[in-house]
Amino acid sequence: MEQMLGAFQSDLSSISSEIRTLQEQSGAMNIRLRNRQAVRGKLGELVDGLVVPSALITAILEAPVTEPRFLEQLQELDAKAAAVREQEARGTAACADVRGVLDRLRVKAVTKIREFILQKIYSFRKPMTNYQIPQTALLKYRFFYQFLLGNERATAKEIRDEYVETLSKIYLSYYRSYLGRLMKVQYPFEALFRSQHYALLDNSCREYLFICEFFVVSGPAAHDLFHAVMGRTLSMTLKHLESYLADCYDAIAVFLCIHIVLRFRNITAKRDVPALDRYWEQVLALLWPRFELILELNVQSVRSTDPQRLGGLDTRPHYITRRYAEFSSALVSINQTIPNERTMQLLGQLQVEVENFVLRVAAEFSSRKEQLVFLINNYDMMLGVLMERAADDSKEVESFQQLLNARTQEFIEELLSPPFGGLVAFVKEAEALIERGQAERLRGEEARVTQLIRGFGSSWKSSVESLSQDVMRSFTNFRNGTSIIQGALTQLIQLYHRFHRVLSQPQLRALPARAELINIHHLMVELKKHKPNF
Repeated sequence: MEQMLGAFQSDLSSISSEIRTLQEQSGAMNIRLRNRQAVRGKLGELVDGLVVPSALITAILEAPVTEPRFLEQLQELDAKAAAVREQEARGTAACADVRGVLDRLRVKAVTKIREFILQKIYSFRKPMTNYQIPQTALLKYRFFYQFLLGNERATAKEIRDEYVETLSKIYLSYYRSYLGRLMKVQYPFEALFRSQHYALLDNSCREYLFICEFFVVSGPAAHDLFHAVMGRTLSMTLKHLESYLADCYDAIAVFLCIHIVLRFRNITAKRDVPALDRYWEQVLALLWPRFELILELNVQSVRSTDPQRLGGLDTRPHYITRRYAEFSSALVSINQTIPNERTMQLLGQLQVEVENFVLRVAAEFSSRKEQLVFLINNYDMMLGVLMERAADDSKEVESFQQLLNARTQEFIEELLSPPFGGLVAFVKEAEALIERGQAERLRGEEARVTQLIRGFGSSWKSSVESLSQDVMRSFTNFRNGTSIIQGALTQLIQLYHRFHRVLSQPQLRALPARAELINIHHLMVELKKHKPNF
């Protein structure tokens, strides 16, 4: 029994050793299996990347470039060529087996793509062709150019150079013809300028975006390529503008062109097209100096004008001030949208010279009343024109409003002086005595006061009627005339009210003639009847 158990134990030990051996062998086999699977996966990827399918070969060799399958297989060819170059860099020997096939397919693809794109570019040259249609069609095949960049840079450069040469000539020819026909149209220059530059803006934005997308460029490279295409056209347009401005003296037209450029510049910024930024600056560099020169010439012209050489003068608004008002209001209204300080300075200089001119002309009239009528008529006219277009708080409006108010007040005093001058003088003297505490001196004025009371009572109606008619004849703006008469009547009522207060002083209270004073309320009612209806 003991011998049998010993043998059994020996057998168990042997079995345990065999099990350990089997476990070790199983582990080794699992490692080899995993290694084989990993190698098979990588080898499969390598083989898949190197194998050239028959569908690819057929599509590249036989399919037209416009078919979708050609584009799909071209992308596959591009990916395989890139994979082969990567494996060759790693020293994979199998790459030599497919290199020849891929090279022949690449040459075939490049040849077909080159022929297709060049035909599209050549089609731009046909007379009366809308080149934008084939240009748009090219964008569907933009991968063709990307393929050339990665596989045949010489051909890519050839196509780009051919495109630049063709389009630069087309744009130059089209715009030269368009500009020539446009300038024959009988329209204001600013309208022609806007049409010309809107067409330039629209086509330039479209061209820049096409260049960026099709030729795969951005930043300085896109800018350079754009100017290679559009540079000659932009230069021609600048030369034409420079030639026109040399003999242009229309400041409003030039100023409108400036603001057109400022708005178009904002449009290109919103479209994210920086390629025209330099062109806009060049255009503004031509327009701003010319505009400033024309304004300075206007300033000098008004400054040097001699009123005595202008022929017969009357109190109506002068034609020079009317021209100034229309000119200035136009510039002010335009400048309000995009304010420019230099423009405001030049307009300020022109306004000063016009104000001085108006004063010089007014000095040609012999009477102060005529001078005031001339000044009021001109200030009122200029203010009216300015207020139609400029903001009410503009410097020009405020300045002429102050001048008009001051001269209107002075005219009212001149208007009231002949019929009511004695009353005005007495009221001022009496108020001064009362203010200084010398009211007792009024006792010696009874006769004078009596004469003033009776004189006013007997003549005020005819004086007011004559005053109203005089204003109606003097002022071209009926509304302004109405305002002046109302101001004069209001001042007359205030004067007579002050006269009543003076006569209420103890020194004059017992004066018998006080009974002949007109009641203030009655006077107001009567004066309303004399209010003119223009």
